[in-house]
Amino acid sequence: MRKFGLIGYPLGHSFSKKYFSDKFVKEGINECDYELYPLTDINQLDNLLEQEPQLEGLNVTIPYKESVILHLDDLSEEAKAIGAVNCIKLQNGRRIGYNTDAFGFHQSIKPFLEPHHDRALILGTGGAAKAVAYVLKKIGIDVIYVSRNPKDPNEVNYAALNDLIIRYHKLIINTTPLGTYPAVDVCPDIPYEFLTPEHFVVDLVYNPEKTLFLQKAESQQAMILNGHTMLVQQAEKSWTIWNNL
Repeated sequence: MRKFGLIGYPLGHSFSKKYFSDKFVKEGINECDYELYPLTDINQLDNLLEQEPQLEGLNVTIPYKESVILHLDDLSEEAKAIGAVNCIKLQNGRRIGYNTDAFGFHQSIKPFLEPHHDRALILGTGGAAKAVAYVLKKIGIDVIYVSRNPKDPNEVNYAALNDLIIRYHKLIINTTPLGTYPAVDVCPDIPYEFLTPEHFVVDLVYNPEKTLFLQKAESQQAMILNGHTMLVQQAEKSWTIWNNL
């Protein structure tokens, strides 16, 4: 039996197991299993790999996309450039880190980008935010991070967001877990009243399908997108990496 899985904490919101289980059935892929491995500490990774020697690949989610790097033997060039890992290939006793979030995010937003989406606000500064920023900079979109505790000249706090900043940044991406099931009644603290129909508002959260963040954006006629397409695309990219396709 070939084994794959997801590490992170908590994992109650994740669709990854269902996605891969359905994929295996639909595509007639036999002798494969995908499990959830909730780790309360990234240092538990060594124990997991000892207990599950058949594991060939892992996905990595919040909060370990950055801290997992210290537990790996090598990184792909893209993962090095991003500084975050969400996919690990386990082969011949080695652990190689990749980032398929960047690919998934780019594929998901590509059909909807307009010329006026030339400046972006990224809500959050974690591993997912790094993958998003990597993609946007690569395609020529200027980026500002929004953080509760700004530490960098390119970061502002939520209180600084005003009509001018929102008006000039027509692309807004939530990379924080705020609004994820079961805590569906919370959302990032931005001035939603300044959003317009020209805004494209993306939430990397996919459970629930329409977060409070997206509901509030939609009420201002902004175009909205959740993280489901990104989830599918990054999962498929992980599968190609694990199988050398």
